[in-house]
Amino acid sequence: MVEFARYYINFIREFFANIGDFFKQIFGAFADLFFNEVGVYFNEFNEASSKFLLLDWVMAFIVILINVAFIIFIVLKLYQLIRRYVKFSKSEIEKDELLEEITFLNQKTIELIDEKNKILALTVGGTNLGSEPQDLRKDKDDKEDYAGPSRFVKLIQVDRDYENTVTAVHMRDEDMISLNALVKRFINFSASKLGLFYDRKIISAFFAGMATSKTMILEGISGTGKTSLPYAMGKFFGHDSSIIAVQPSWRDRAEMVGYLNEFTKKFNETDFLKAVYETTYRDDVCIIVLDEMNLARVEYYFAEFLSLLEMPDPDVWFVDVVPDDEPGDPKNLINGKILLPQNVWFIGTANKDDSTFTITDKVYDRATPIEINAKAAYIDAPQTEGVTISFDYLQDLFRQANHDHAISLKALENLEKLDTFITTNFKVTFGNRIMKQIRSFVPAYIACGGTEYEALDYMVARKIFRKFESLNLPFLQNEINDLSALLDRLFGRNVFIECQAYLSAIKKQF
Repeated sequence: MVEFARYYINFIREFFANIGDFFKQIFGAFADLFFNEVGVYFNEFNEASSKFLLLDWVMAFIVILINVAFIIFIVLKLYQLIRRYVKFSKSEIEKDELLEEITFLNQKTIELIDEKNKILALTVGGTNLGSEPQDLRKDKDDKEDYAGPSRFVKLIQVDRDYENTVTAVHMRDEDMISLNALVKRFINFSASKLGLFYDRKIISAFFAGMATSKTMILEGISGTGKTSLPYAMGKFFGHDSSIIAVQPSWRDRAEMVGYLNEFTKKFNETDFLKAVYETTYRDDVCIIVLDEMNLARVEYYFAEFLSLLEMPDPDVWFVDVVPDDEPGDPKNLINGKILLPQNVWFIGTANKDDSTFTITDKVYDRATPIEINAKAAYIDAPQTEGVTISFDYLQDLFRQANHDHAISLKALENLEKLDTFITTNFKVTFGNRIMKQIRSFVPAYIACGGTEYEALDYMVARKIFRKFESLNLPFLQNEINDLSALLDRLFGRNVFIECQAYLSAIKKQF
């Protein structure tokens, strides 16, 4: 055992001695390279230079200059690398410190939220901290009594604006008019009060579109008054339309409705959400405009509303806002949802140019499209006031129109023949949804002062013929000519003006 101990001690001494010699030799090599041998370098150069001629000295000067430049370059690069490493290490340290601070703040936020919840438990439950609070969040009275901060700022402001306000609509006798009179009155009001001129056919289609769908699309070339029409409608009904500018960045409903910030526990409210929430307080006609709606893909950000408004029972038109209810939430936000009232219409404006997206069939099929491609002529209209009209009265006008001007059997038979021809030759069909819209649009349009075939012409051109854009039309020249002849045969020559104009535009492309 003693012999092994002596051996191991000698081994350790020799091992560390060798390590020392290794580093000594390395440092000695560096010393010889950069210090000890410098004098030898100069002596060798002096001895060799005694035999230099002129060209040798020139060459020596150039080579020495290049070597010095190379050494300076190497030193500078090493300096930059060291500096970058120090800077990187410093930034990493700062990041670590910042992450630690964020973690600390998150922990403090959680502690504050827990403390707030305990205080709320005392306030609501009326017991000590260890007792279970009563679940009264679904009761509007609790929201009214709650005086703390709210995660909704804009919606709470709407509650305050409508507090102690009577929103019931009291109509005057002079406002209880027919749809036809309503169209004429709007045209005169818009011309005399706003300096905006509209054709009877466009305004009749607008009111008939309101009877058909909660969503409308005003499309056409820029500058023809698409946005000003719903704006004028808001002025006419005495409640300004909410105009929301659609952004190209909208990719989903969160861009339009807003979202809950999980870190701040505040809801990022949008003007669109505020406009929707305000309609829950009103009994008149409310219009929300999505201006230039096809700057983004409509089926992405508006899909939920399109599906929601298709449901036949308006009692289930709930818009999800937050997953739960909390004290301090707006009064009409029930279980984190807003019940969309029936008195609101969504009007989208759309330009047709290269800067916008194509509106898909999913959107078109659920909305009533109205084309505005030209400004109406000047009208010397008398001074006309707007109307005070309730949503219920307007709905009664639409129901009365359905009763008095139901689409005729002859028209339905002709539509069926037209549908059969289009289905056979173009593989495009009317569908139940479109037929339902036609049955609602035509009576209202007639009540507005139009004719049955004029209304059918309008709907067929925009709901059916528009689908032809996806077909290979140059190979369907004969079918298009036959379709044009069929329209004249079924409905009369030069009756379906909109449809014939569309087919003529297609033929010019051949």
